[in-house]
Amino acid sequence: MPLIKIHKNGEVFEGEVQPNTNLVVRAGIRQFPYPHLSYGCGMGKCAKCMCKVIKGGEALPEPNWKEKKMLGTRLEQGYRLACQLWVEEDLELAQESPAATTSQSRAGSVTTS
Repeated sequence: MPLIKIHKNGEVFEGEVQPNTNLVVRAGIRQFPYPHLSYGCGMGKCAKCMCKVIKGGEALPEPNWKEKKMLGTRLEQGYRLACQLWVEEDLELAQESPAATTSQSRAGSVTTS
């Protein structure tokens, strides 16, 4: 069974999933990687599930048209949409917390006066 590691907010979360698993579908039914994976629409339209692939990217399918449209040049930097991936092998991902990004943006706007 594939081992999934998710790096988020300075922590590492890991768990096993069945082969041919979509991580966003699993999170949506409250199975690992829930609650550690941020996601939104599950259809490749919002990019809230965007992750950077640390290890295992060679076993992933080629990016589809939705990923190409949403991620553009970030694909070349190793980013993928978790909702568009069906995992067959071990995979290690990093995801930034939307809350942390929002807090940093707010902190920046508060300090500028």
